[in-house]
Amino acid sequence: MLRPLLAILWLASPIAALAESTYLPVGEARAKKPSIALTGGKASSAAQSGLLELVDKRIREDLAFIDSFRLLDREQFVQGPLLDEQGKPDAAAWIKAGADHVAYGNFSKNGAQAVYEFRLFSTANQSEILSKKYLGDSTTPAILAHTIANDMVQAITGKPGIFLTRIVFVCDKTGKKEIYSSGFDGGDVRQITRLRSLSMAPAWSPDGTRIAFSVYNRHSDNTKNLDLFEYDFKNGRYRLLSNRKGINSGAAYSPKGDRIAYTMSVTGNPEIHLLDPATRESSQVTRSIGFDVDPAWSPDGKQLAFVSSRPGKPMLYTLDIDRPADAKRLTYAGNYNATPSWSPDGKKIAFAGWLDGKFDLFTITADGGKIERLTKDEGNNEDPHFSPDGNFLVFSSSRSGGKNIFLMGAGGGNVKRLTIGMGECVAPKWSPYL
Repeated sequence: MLRPLLAILWLASPIAALAESTYLPVGEARAKKPSIALTGGKASSAAQSGLLELVDKRIREDLAFIDSFRLLDREQFVQGPLLDEQGKPDAAAWIKAGADHVAYGNFSKNGAQAVYEFRLFSTANQSEILSKKYLGDSTTPAILAHTIANDMVQAITGKPGIFLTRIVFVCDKTGKKEIYSSGFDGGDVRQITRLRSLSMAPAWSPDGTRIAFSVYNRHSDNTKNLDLFEYDFKNGRYRLLSNRKGINSGAAYSPKGDRIAYTMSVTGNPEIHLLDPATRESSQVTRSIGFDVDPAWSPDGKQLAFVSSRPGKPMLYTLDIDRPADAKRLTYAGNYNATPSWSPDGKKIAFAGWLDGKFDLFTITADGGKIERLTKDEGNNEDPHFSPDGNFLVFSSSRSGGKNIFLMGAGGGNVKRLTIGMGECVAPKWSPYL
């Protein structure tokens, strides 16, 4: 998925040393969330006021959705003169009002373009940590708002925001299983496949321009087979990747995109293989008496996490790509573990585990040393996948009756439902930064 065109010009470069001192890793040190006063800025005309309000509202909604900041109600502060004699916010006044950061700027229009000169001021450092001029299409205020909100998160936390990322998943709204995508918050839903079959297991390429997925496809001999395809968002075309007899599914692109790990059963037993997407040549990685499925790459591309039934019941394993025979078992609890997903920092692996008669979500450290349970007594919870910043997990759950897509903090809690009226929805995957 290509990021929409939005020109961004620097007005003034933030001072790195000052910006670094404001970093607060999202998901950590949550006792005191950074507070932000969104002043709404100033519009050059009455006609622009409405557009400014839309952008301001969307920025506020984005920041509130991730629950990482404390947004001051405008009733909490009396703005008075926003800027001092040097043209900067009065730090002492804003500190008194409870603001760690103050967002302000000027909004105007240049022909068909919206121009937003946006600034983010740190009251602690008494300096601007973000100063940019955004030039965007005035008909798409949401894109402008998402971009600004992303930069705000980057300036305050040191990590990019997720507001332009997307999520793919499978739903049976049409009576068939098709692949859909949505924004990070469940909005802007788009149907990707229209194959009128059973599509499943989508996976993003590392540049976000393609997805691999599997679909039951009819071959020339009139037999149906679970084949692996790739869809290109740039040209809207499908490309066959693997159609060997049997299973061709569970794709996972390597971090460089030069290999795809997937499950293939051409030899009779489901095993992990590596596919070169350019040549479509495949090589076998695992060889076991049980089935090996659900491969997931480590962020550095050196390891795979996967599920194997070699111990008698499906458990989580990892292997080094250079030494695949030396696979290491990670999990020992429960009766069935499935769908591992590495955190972007490589420290944890999220997975679904059958325990107490239901599937629930867990994380385990990459060395297998510590396991944490994230869900309990909320229906079946499956298919966890980390957001690109590592602060959230998207997953499928039956807690609302039928299966739907949900989001929660990576440590559990702050659960939000993303799909409504889409039928049964499963297998979500979060895109990389777009």
